[in-house]
Amino acid sequence: MLRKRCLTPGGAPLILLVCHLITALDVPLDLQQPPTLTHQSPKDYIVDPRENIVIQCEAKGKPTPNFSWTRNGTHFDIEKDARVTMKPNSGTLLIDITGGKVEAYEGVYQCTARNEHGTAISNNIVIRQSRSPLWSKERVDPILIQEGNSLILECRPPVGLPPPIIFWMDNYFQRLTQSERVSQGLNGDLYFSNVRTEDTRNDYICYARFNHTQTIQQKQPISVKVLSMDAINETIAAFLNDTEFYSDSPAGERRPTFMIPKGQTSNKLVLRGHMLKLECIAEGLPTPEIHWRKESGELPNKRTFHENFQKTLKIIDVTEADAGLYRCIAQNSLGSVHHIINVTVMASPYWITEPKNLVLAPKETGILICRANGSPDPSITWLMNGIPIENSPKDLSRKVEGDSIIFSDVQTGSSAVYQCNVSNEFGYLLANAFLNVLAEPPRILTPTNQMYQVIMNNRALLDCASFGSPIPKINWFKDDQTSILDGDPYVIHDNGTLEIHVAQKDNNGKYTCIAMNDLGKAENRVQLEVKDPTRIIKQPEYRVVQVAGKVIFECKVKHDPTFTPTIMWLKNNEELPDDERFIVGEDSLTIGEVTEIDEGTYTCIANTSLDKDSASAELTVVDRPDPSTDLELTDERERSIHLTWTPGFDHNSIIQKYIVEYEDGLHEPGVWHYLTEVPGTKTNAHLKLSPHVLYSFRVVSVNEVGRSQPSYPSRQYQTAPAAPDENPSKVEGAGNEPDNLVITWETLTGIQSNGPGLQYKVHWRQKDVDDDWTSVTVANVSKYIVSGTQTFVPYEIKVQALNDLGIAPEPSAVVGYSGEDLPMAAPGNVRVRVENSTLAEVQWEPVSPKSVRGHQKGYKIYYWKERSVFKRSRRHVEKKILTFSGDKTHGKLPGLEPFSLYKLNVRVFNGKGEGPPSPDEQFETPEGVPSAPAFLKILNPMLDSLTLEWGAPSHRNGLLTGYTLEYQPINNTHELGPLVKIIIPANETNWTLKNLNYSTRYKFYFHAQTSKGPGNIITEEAVTIMDEARINQPAVDADKGYSEPPLATSLPVHTLHPTFHKVRPVGPVFGNINTTASEDFANISWEYWGPDMSFYIEYMVEDSKEDWKKEFVNGTQSFFVIKGLMPGTTYKVRVVAKGHSDEPVQSTEEVFKTDPAMASRQVDIATQGWFIGLMCAIALLILVLLIFCFVKRNKGGKYPVKEKEDAHPDPEIQPMKDDDGTFGEYSDTEDHKPLKGSRTPSNGTVKKEDSDDSLVDYGEGGDGQFNEDGSFIGQYSGKKEKETAEGNESSEAPSPVNAMNSFV
Repeated sequence: MLRKRCLTPGGAPLILLVCHLITALDVPLDLQQPPTLTHQSPKDYIVDPRENIVIQCEAKGKPTPNFSWTRNGTHFDIEKDARVTMKPNSGTLLIDITGGKVEAYEGVYQCTARNEHGTAISNNIVIRQSRSPLWSKERVDPILIQEGNSLILECRPPVGLPPPIIFWMDNYFQRLTQSERVSQGLNGDLYFSNVRTEDTRNDYICYARFNHTQTIQQKQPISVKVLSMDAINETIAAFLNDTEFYSDSPAGERRPTFMIPKGQTSNKLVLRGHMLKLECIAEGLPTPEIHWRKESGELPNKRTFHENFQKTLKIIDVTEADAGLYRCIAQNSLGSVHHIINVTVMASPYWITEPKNLVLAPKETGILICRANGSPDPSITWLMNGIPIENSPKDLSRKVEGDSIIFSDVQTGSSAVYQCNVSNEFGYLLANAFLNVLAEPPRILTPTNQMYQVIMNNRALLDCASFGSPIPKINWFKDDQTSILDGDPYVIHDNGTLEIHVAQKDNNGKYTCIAMNDLGKAENRVQLEVKDPTRIIKQPEYRVVQVAGKVIFECKVKHDPTFTPTIMWLKNNEELPDDERFIVGEDSLTIGEVTEIDEGTYTCIANTSLDKDSASAELTVVDRPDPSTDLELTDERERSIHLTWTPGFDHNSIIQKYIVEYEDGLHEPGVWHYLTEVPGTKTNAHLKLSPHVLYSFRVVSVNEVGRSQPSYPSRQYQTAPAAPDENPSKVEGAGNEPDNLVITWETLTGIQSNGPGLQYKVHWRQKDVDDDWTSVTVANVSKYIVSGTQTFVPYEIKVQALNDLGIAPEPSAVVGYSGEDLPMAAPGNVRVRVENSTLAEVQWEPVSPKSVRGHQKGYKIYYWKERSVFKRSRRHVEKKILTFSGDKTHGKLPGLEPFSLYKLNVRVFNGKGEGPPSPDEQFETPEGVPSAPAFLKILNPMLDSLTLEWGAPSHRNGLLTGYTLEYQPINNTHELGPLVKIIIPANETNWTLKNLNYSTRYKFYFHAQTSKGPGNIITEEAVTIMDEARINQPAVDADKGYSEPPLATSLPVHTLHPTFHKVRPVGPVFGNINTTASEDFANISWEYWGPDMSFYIEYMVEDSKEDWKKEFVNGTQSFFVIKGLMPGTTYKVRVVAKGHSDEPVQSTEEVFKTDPAMASRQVDIATQGWFIGLMCAIALLILVLLIFCFVKRNKGGKYPVKEKEDAHPDPEIQPMKDDDGTFGEYSDTEDHKPLKGSRTPSNGTVKKEDSDDSLVDYGEGGDGQFNEDGSFIGQYSGKKEKETAEGNESSEAPSPVNAMNSFV
């Protein structure tokens, strides 16, 4: 009968199944039972003589046991000794030694506890007094020893109980430093493998510490003087009389020999379970090294330790397998020596099966087993109630067989305590075990109604500790089940515990355990809860961060919802520093302003009352490297030197490279220049030097984070001066006036000068002419001007460096030119070929190179528009320029305006400027397509009509031949109906469409056209107004129901597209729901597919709490008018279809808002007589005014169209296209809506004119250039010249109609 339990602190009824301790179950104390010893003093009891003696002996039983003692084998009468008392209800002895001697109470004690059911006895407890004797008096002579010899300083501590701890110190109580050469042996002596002069001192003191008495004994100090060979002769006489001199011969290097142990072999006995210590200390010069090995096998890995600088081999918890031969080897450079230690392992008795208390019911059978082992084999002796069993009363139910006692058919009254004594020469074991004969019904010892909690997928153990005699049988049940829980996944242990191997959620519930024997039964209920495990689902990750940066470690935890985990962060397994930079959030750790000390391992631990989870991540802090140090210059030569340095700390980021910089103390002190760089794996550089420089060097380290601070400069090193090695670079010659030559160069730097007195010798002569070089020497300048030259003549030029020590190598000559002048001639034979309405090609003959008088840069074409072809008036001239590089003789003019008169001329240019222009050439461009109309407006939308008004195109590009209007209806899904086309005369500016559908959206497409084709399209959309009368009285035929009114059109009509139809889905289902609201009513229409059903409308005020209002629909119509609505109110509405047996089908909810209330309805004045008369009078007045304007215009008057265009710029104008010469197609935003079924009319596409010319012929604007492939990349540039303005009015004959259109 066993029990397994692990209780929460405070004894709460909640049992957390984390650990389960297994102990023997005691007989409940309310039942009759023999004594059981619960506590006793150790067998070997060393007492402090300054304290009272306490010998413990505790036992339990029923009736309560009585206690007695024996001392040295005889009864110890405590009542006769006033110093000895026994604790009440206990067998523990208290011996008061105040004023007495401890020696009087030394001896072997044994405790006996008995009651009417038996007697238990304790071990033999040996009481001994601890002793710390003083050091014996002895004379300690000074030691004089030659350097290199070995030395042993003996300690010889007094024998104490227990043995003292030995250590060596000096007069200042500082422990002496030990090493491979100097060390303390297990016997306490101090061993020197060889002595050195620094070992000389007079305070080698051995100390013995006795822990029981807390005293330390000190030996007399030992004085040691180590002499070198030079000092021996001077001191030997002085010390000869009162010192002991070790070795009178020189001590040199020698092979090792063992100081301890002696000889080649030795033996060692150790007991099983104890600690084995083997020691080998050797002397020699150089100091030997010690190595260990086991001859017959490997040293036990986890139990073996090397101490005292490898001189001591320690094996803990010795087993029989540790017996054998151990070899220690001492070795130095001159040889080696070894010693073999034969280890024998013996064993005092140890338990294999210790006897346990036995509870039997009458007539039952049982057995007591006492099984032990040892070396040598132990003997076993049985006692009954403290008396050898052979001297005890005979009992037929008991049979002794060696290490066992077998009980059969026991009877009440057979209870007793049996002792088993196992002994050999190294010790003994004594165990008490009782036989208790009881007849008891079952009882449950586990507390009732306990709550067990376990983590899912872990093992669950539910306790059911019980007692009864005979032993009860345990059964388990779950919830209200009647079947016994046994078999996978349940296991019932012998002690009654129910085990669930892998707990799952379905194991939650209430469990009942029932204990039953022949005398009755008992039961207990417990509850099990299986919890979700705590897991870190977002673990912290490895981070690398720069100093002063910020790092965030995440730690997101998933846990059982009934738990609240605690999140704890550790750094290197310790608490986080108390620093405000560390911010612990709900699921993260943030470290701000990171420093290098923040490096380490950060661990997130999520704890609940049942389990925990943890995750760790490393933080590496990086920074720029520290500066390099110890810069050293070696291998000094005239033109080179070797630099070495010591790298600084890289701060966890590998150094990638080193940059070497130099300072020129002669020419630029305080300015550092780049010299070279080397990889980060090198710490030296071979540097090339220049003459006449006072060098200082420094090194900059570079890693991924950045550059280090420069190192401290190296010492200075100056190179000898020399003649220049190089000449000035970038030598050029170019005049800035027609009669000079400017020679320029880039001067040498101070480090390039190579010496003092730097000057420049400038040479020049005219090219291809047999002249001598002319030269001049200058200093501290970078240019020289040669005057009196011819215009644009080539010269050969050289610039040579020299200083006080010589001249540089001969430089190579370069060619330069004297100054340019303006070109003298204009291009001839200029011709123009018009390719289309926006493109023309220009050709010309080149000018002669001599007349250019400079570097020919190219040609420029100046061109401008004089006027439109159909207008004779001039306009302000804006000249444009196209530039053509090099010697091209043709080019193209793009972006011309159609139907216009242009002029142009061509000029050559060089670096100085432009030459004279060629004579002006004139050409005309043909007609083109117009731009989009200036605007398109929708006016006066009525029930079945509306009016369109437009403005003429801002760029007619020819004579307008008319306008084209196309339109088509649009439904709510943006599907388009039939397209209607109307041709409108060019002199119209508005048009009224009639016979349209009411409350319908239309889309309009409108463009102008010339003889060259249609222009760009402008689009617009508009909606006709709703017919209130038709809404209130829908057209319903008794037989056919509602039908839509026909689509009205205006002549002429061309249907370009068929009507689009939707594929109806399988019903019942609603399609689009349309709402149109007025002031106090709303028209609702819908689409429906499916079987015939009745309809009703539900509506309510939006965001109100009132119920839906319901209106039934007449017949199968697909529209309804909701009346009596509140003006200015937002409503929600939906349509519902309901059959006789089907579930209702609802449409989507639509939202609409009624119009705000109007003050009053106005009378339609258009039907009033007075209004008609007033309109007639106004029309007559306008007619008179138009006639007056017509007469005025024919006399040369101008209508200010240009001013109107300037005041109202047309937003529809687009840039020209390159491919067809037009200014880009008009694009209207409305026209690009993604309408279903929309198409661009076939006759509305702008025509593209063909051209065979390449863009290589197009010119450049300003500084524009051509690419190598000839593609045009130029831009327009040029002058603006104000000339006579040209109008942009229509060329049509003026008429009253046109004049009226101008007023609209």
